Amino acid sequence: MPNPTANENTLLSANHISIRFQDRQILNDVDLQIDHGRIVTLIGPNGAGKTTLVRIILGLLSADSGDIWRAPELKIGYMPQRLQIESTMPVTVKRFLKLTGVTDPVAIQTLLEELRITHLSEQQMCDVSGGELQRVLLCRALLRKPGLLILDEPAQGVDVSGQAELYQLISKMAEQHDCGILMISHDLHLVMSATDEVVCLNHHICCHGKPEHVSNDPAFLSLFGTTAAENIAVYTHDHNHSHDLTGNVVNEGKKNSG
Repeated sequence: MPNPTANENTLLSANHISIRFQDRQILNDVDLQIDHGRIVTLIGPNGAGKTTLVRIILGLLSADSGDIWRAPELKIGYMPQRLQIESTMPVTVKRFLKLTGVTDPVAIQTLLEELRITHLSEQQMCDVSGGELQRVLLCRALLRKPGLLILDEPAQGVDVSGQAELYQLISKMAEQHDCGILMISHDLHLVMSATDEVVCLNHHICCHGKPEHVSNDPAFLSLFGTTAAENIAVYTHDHNHSHDLTGNVVNEGKKNSG
C-alpha cells in the first residue's frame, strides 16, 4: 500500500494509529515517520504509550485503527529495554551473539571493537554488568545490518557516566551503519544531545521537532517542567571528553582558553 506522506528516504511511517485497552485509550491518532540517516527519539511520561507504539511498529501488536508503512525489504534491529538471563544458563557473549543467525567472526569482532566490549567475548552472559549488557544487546541488534534500529530505553540500568558514553556512540550510528534510529528514552538531559528529532508522546503527539524547539514548547514544559528544559540547555553544550564503562574520563581534550 503506497504511503502518501513518505519520501524517498522514508524507512517507516505510522499513520493515524489508535488503540484502546479495555476502557483506556492508549494511543489516539498518532503519526510518526522515521527517515534514513535520522535519529528520532520518543519521549513521554510513564504510561504514555511509547512501548505500545513500538510493539505496533514491530508487528507484535495490532492497532485498532491506522496503519504502518515500511520500506520494501526493510530490516529492523531491536534492542529491548531489558533482558533476563538465567544464571544457570552457560552461554558466552560470543555464543549469545551468534544466536542471531550471524556467525561471521569478522562481523562479530568488528562490532565488539566498535562498542568497546571485545574483552567480554568469552565471558558468561549472566556475569556481565548492566552497562556491558546494554552494549551486548546493541551489538546483537546491529549484527543483522538493519535499515532501522529501534532502541527501547538503551541506557536502562547504566550509571550516569556510562549513559553519556552510550549516547555518544548511538549518536554516530545512523551514519556509520547507514540506517535510521528510533529511540525511546526518559533520560531527557542526555538523549537530547544525541537525536535529530524529538517526538513528545502522551497518548497523542503533544509536540515534535528539533530538541531545542521541543524543550521550549508549552506542551513539553507542562509534562516535564522548566527544570528539565534548563538541564537540556546545559547538557547540549559540547563536551571535550567522554567516559568509559566504569565512568573514567577518556579522550580528554584541551579546554578553549579564549
